Amino acid sequence: MQAIGIFGLALCMILCGAGSALGLYMTGTAAAGVLSEDPKKFSKVMILVVLPATQGIYGFVIAILGISANLTGWALFAKMFPMAVVGFISALFQGKTAANCIYAVSKQETLGGKLILFPAMIETYAILSFVISIMI
Repeated sequence: MQAIGIFGLALCMILCGAGSALGLYMTGTAAAGVLSEDPKKFSKVMILVVLPATQGIYGFVIAILGISANLTGWALFAKMFPMAVVGFISALFQGKTAANCIYAVSKQETLGGKLILFPAMIETYAILSFVISIMI
């Protein structure tokens, strides 16, 4: 029974980290293209680039909390599961959304602050799963 709890810990860390890495790949490559044409847009795109990294941090925190929790087996797995699934999916789609926002900034620089709203809405669901995983 202990193995399923350890699997949940690993799954949470792996999926959140992989989702963040894929999201950062998308935003980083988009930003590289934009900045190769106009390096002055760095400050406009930097926040959009790093947004998908938060799910990896959330997954790490939940895994640490899971290690220190007085839970084993399926209870530990259940604590890890919401963050694992939502962390992966939200990081992936947040990366896609933020990459498209970065392309939009390349066309119209004044949209930078407004465009943060779209990937931030996806972040809301990562935060909700983070809270649920803490509460379980």
